Amino acid sequence: MKVEALAIPEVKLITPPRFNDPRGFFSETWNAGRFADAGVPGPFVQDNHAVSTARGVLRGLHCQVGANAQGKLVRCVKGAIFDVAIDVRRGSPNFGKWVGAEISAENWTQIWVPVGFLHAYCTLTAETEVIYKVTAPYDKPAERGVIWNDPDIGIAWPIAEEEVILSDKDKVLPRLRDCPPLFHV
Repeated sequence: MKVEALAIPEVKLITPPRFNDPRGFFSETWNAGRFADAGVPGPFVQDNHAVSTARGVLRGLHCQVGANAQGKLVRCVKGAIFDVAIDVRRGSPNFGKWVGAEISAENWTQIWVPVGFLHAYCTLTAETEVIYKVTAPYDKPAERGVIWNDPDIGIAWPIAEEEVILSDKDKVLPRLRDCPPLFHV
């Protein structure tokens, strides 16, 4: 298993090994001991599977706060996404900074987004499927979000603004500077 810390070192890019043969391949995509050694602690309590039918679907910037704050281990099993984590821990030297990576069925990478980060991704291909594990259950009252194109964060999305497809909820999220503190270091 290859593990690479991104520019914000708490966010990790993970490439599990794939063993190919004439039948296809086998890959161990989660192993509690190996991932804990790599800085991905778990435990995970819920798996989510999202299908996006078009290129340009953008889901985020989301997090949950309080007792159900979530760490996320994200992988793309069909198509490709550009995945982003934004540090929103007040007092962190990386507060308001983002890191991103292409996650795809082809490159077989996963990204670990720890508690204290907003998370989002946009689809780079149609018919994209994303599966992710979370460390806390879904909790609607704990949901928080920031608008995807907040100029103070300045995410360099790899798609044009006119291509972005958002949910109604994500269209009206506030800027980070207008949110109460979400997390503290």
